[in-house]
Amino acid sequence: MSGGGLLVAGTTSDAGKSVVTAGICRWLVRRGVKVAPFKGQNMSLNSFVTREGAEIGRAQAMQAQAARVEPTALMNPVLLKPGSDRSSQVVLMGRPVGELSARGYHGGRQKTLFEPVMACLEELRGTYDAVICEGAGSPAEINLRRTDIVNMGIARAARLPVLVVGDIDRGGVFAQFFGTTALLAPEDQELIAGYLVNKFRGDVTLLEPGLEMLHGLTGRRTFGVLPYAHGLGIDEEDGLRVSLRGTVRESVVAPPVGEDVLRVAVCAVPLMSNFTDVDALAAEPGVIVRFVDRPEELADADLVIVPGTRGTVRALEWLRERGLAGALARRAAEGRPVLGICGGFQVLGEHIDDEVESRAGAVPGLGLLPVRVRFAVEKTLARPSGEALGQPVEGYEIHHGVADVLGGEPFLDGCRVGEVWGTHWHGSLESDGFRRAFLRAVAAAAGRRFVPAPDTSFAALREAQLDRLGDLIEEHADTDALLRLIEGGAPSGLPFIPPGAPDFPGAPAAGTPGAAQ
Repeated sequence: MSGGGLLVAGTTSDAGKSVVTAGICRWLVRRGVKVAPFKGQNMSLNSFVTREGAEIGRAQAMQAQAARVEPTALMNPVLLKPGSDRSSQVVLMGRPVGELSARGYHGGRQKTLFEPVMACLEELRGTYDAVICEGAGSPAEINLRRTDIVNMGIARAARLPVLVVGDIDRGGVFAQFFGTTALLAPEDQELIAGYLVNKFRGDVTLLEPGLEMLHGLTGRRTFGVLPYAHGLGIDEEDGLRVSLRGTVRESVVAPPVGEDVLRVAVCAVPLMSNFTDVDALAAEPGVIVRFVDRPEELADADLVIVPGTRGTVRALEWLRERGLAGALARRAAEGRPVLGICGGFQVLGEHIDDEVESRAGAVPGLGLLPVRVRFAVEKTLARPSGEALGQPVEGYEIHHGVADVLGGEPFLDGCRVGEVWGTHWHGSLESDGFRRAFLRAVAAAAGRRFVPAPDTSFAALREAQLDRLGDLIEEHADTDALLRLIEGGAPSGLPFIPPGAPDFPGAPAAGTPGAAQ
């Protein structure tokens, strides 16, 4: 195989594109194929810092791990980090280049990014045997087709076959497959090679007549039916579309080692970023992690986490509006554990001076840590390592806020006062020894007879989850047909499904049936 490729598109957001892409990467690498993931444009508040100091979506970092390669900025050249419903920070090749409204981005800036996106894809295709690309949203968003740099725009430019994933658990998957295809221009329909059903529950033989009818209607086959898989625990792309209040983070099904469980409450602040930080806690037997937004929900928590956020000042206002700020202050006074991470660390400080993110100027913090924060135009992107609680620890930093630590006990790059801890380091809890030491300290302060499991390896658990994704593809997809698709492209002669759509807004209507043949 040389320079093969595939675009995994979806009928909707959250159809399963990210996990299917990761599963295909893991299946291929186990076959000895040198494979890389790619997503031209990602919108997410969950990001990661590569070894060269570039910021990319966490989903692409996870997919790189599935492919057993080091993640790089080439794999996600454009990252959009929402700051509100209408604007996002644009990160190009791992570095922020400005803040744009949705209208400004789709009105012109997006088109200028097409060439660098394609250059990254071509560089990867020249280096790897196969590149598995992930689309965004739906390829049939006809209002955005003219400026598309992540779905059919790159598929057509690179002549990539397209596999459309549909979430059958939500219902309506046949209509979604047919409608997605029929809304595309003839030239785009040529590349829609077929479909993949995701999250199926039940007897697959009951589904087969529908798949046969779909084939008759579209001329396109279904490449597999993936069963609903519980507890995958794989990094999510975005936390904006789902309300996390009361959500319990998936954890391993195992009893606690000690006599007690440990309850962790995560404040579901607005524009929450990198909430995947708590996954390593949820992986510990006996640790229960839930997201909360009311002060009474902190009452029985042994540890409260204030996570990262793209809107530090807005999160601070929200904590005060909800009464959570007072609950956190009471916890600190009572010597009950609180951990602030990145933006959550910043809000625990005494003072914030922000002329960059919110432009709110001087704002008083919660005053639980002796820290003053000033927002800088230049974003800090780093992969620090060190020691804390007598254990080695690694993490990554993504923040505009610069913290001046004025006292307390040193803790990573931040500090600790009593049982209030703060750091900019994301991912530190993935360091097994440090996580266990931290949980022991929390349990002692909370008066819980909780004992961390001595052998929990977060890295091993993550590898096992990625192998599960590879198994889903290997066991429930037609892998021989998938391999032919990746190597040879979309089959020729795929029929046109009317009505189609103009190639671009304002262009003549699509041709008659068969025009794409």
